[in-house]
Amino acid sequence: MQVTALSNAKVGSAGVVERIDLPEEVSHHLAHLGFLPGTHVEVLRRAPAGDPRVYRIDGVEVGLRNETAKHIFLKLAKTQTKDAA
Repeated sequence: MQVTALSNAKVGSAGVVERIDLPEEVSHHLAHLGFLPGTHVEVLRRAPAGDPRVYRIDGVEVGLRNETAKHIFLKLAKTQTKDAA
């Protein structure tokens, strides 16, 4: 399986959180939203301008800016790496 930044995953793709490379206070906040290693994430949609994007994690939809999502790494279930236009 391919590992990529969450910000690079295509809308419609899914994967498992591999790691989060952010300061502890931000990682702690994301953990409360469900972003933990081993958790399944789906890329649902993006704003018309591309940022933020909406993800489904543990059945909950969460919006994240690309600046944050680029530090969350996913093991993709499909080989998709760029966002849909």
